[in-house]
Amino acid sequence: MRVLVAVLTFFVSAATAWAGGWSPMLSSHAYGPEHIVAVDKSSQTIIMLEQKSPLHEVRRFPCTTGQSVGDKLVEGDLRTPEGVYFVGHRINRKLDWDLYGDLAYSLNYPNPVDRIMGKTGGGIWIHGRGKEFVPRDTLGCVALRVPDMQDMASRISYGMPVVIASELSWTQEGSGSEITARELADRLRTWAHDWQAQSDRFFTHYDPALMTLSEGRDFDGFVAHKHNVFAAKPWIHVMVDNIHAVSGPDYWVTWFDQYYRTPGMVSTTGKRFYWKQGPDGQWRIVGREYVPATEDLTDKYLSAKTSEVRTFIESWRKAWLDMDAETYAGLYDSRAVQGNRRGASRIVDYKKTLWAKTAPVKVEVDDLAVSMDPRGLRVAFEQRYGDSSGYADVGRKTMILSPDKDSWKIESEQWRRDR
Repeated sequence: MRVLVAVLTFFVSAATAWAGGWSPMLSSHAYGPEHIVAVDKSSQTIIMLEQKSPLHEVRRFPCTTGQSVGDKLVEGDLRTPEGVYFVGHRINRKLDWDLYGDLAYSLNYPNPVDRIMGKTGGGIWIHGRGKEFVPRDTLGCVALRVPDMQDMASRISYGMPVVIASELSWTQEGSGSEITARELADRLRTWAHDWQAQSDRFFTHYDPALMTLSEGRDFDGFVAHKHNVFAAKPWIHVMVDNIHAVSGPDYWVTWFDQYYRTPGMVSTTGKRFYWKQGPDGQWRIVGREYVPATEDLTDKYLSAKTSEVRTFIESWRKAWLDMDAETYAGLYDSRAVQGNRRGASRIVDYKKTLWAKTAPVKVEVDDLAVSMDPRGLRVAFEQRYGDSSGYADVGRKTMILSPDKDSWKIESEQWRRDR
């Protein structure tokens, strides 16, 4: 019953929002895309916008859209869909010159929200038109004169957002969209953190009923699969970057690059999340799309982890220097190896014995380098040590750190004295 109520609530709100056609105001915000294609069906105009301090118009072309007025609902209704879509691949086959000119790019209609609403049909393109150019003359696509399409093709790329509306406008000024865009970006980062923590909070970021509709499979199956992964993986790292956001009719779309790492697997992929605000005011994911990543995030991941490691090693250095056995012990995995010592308890007992004889007066770390290791990270640095007896040495220390929730544990520690 709850699922049915949630679905009916969505359809009622969506129908109310689109009853008179969608008329957005596009504006600048911190998570806006650098380039955006905007289609105004009422004026039969396509506008290319660029967000570079601030949002501004780059090009404008006349276009022609579906023969019937209104948002596309079903296959064959001769309407052009309204919402946020993305440029797909170029259509690489021989085209009918009169209908399509010599260039055509697919759009991702129906998107997940379209599927939730039960919309049907497909094959919505942006393309050229070789025959006489008149308004509202396509089967649902967006068409331009051949020279304009060639100009546009030199400026668009895979994954560029396309906003199609009954009527639209844009402003260089910011708007309330800044607040929502930042909220969704924060929500996305929390989603990644909860996934990394292997927490059931991860599932609260989704709307189960609408996810079931958009993906055509029971959301309970997704939950069960993730629980199996959580149980099988000792740790998971998730990082998101290159976040962008655009408002659609009664929904928002975020797209981003995702870095995922767990023992035996590393991947960078692109994702789009479609968000809907629930009756409680919370934004939840209602649909997903997977796309190629715009950037390999490995270097950014390693940079972020290097910062964490520096903080961790400073805690380790300070605990040693302060002879803080409890903190020192907590930094080691219970099965840690240090030279010929096995286990955190033996490592700490050894240190306690040394501290009872002579107190450390200098523990310095320099030239720290961090790299990948199948168990987590390999950390190498120069270590300078001195104690109260006057003994001193310099050497190279190498540690293997394994992830432990939001921190690290020392799994292996080896030291080689410089000659």
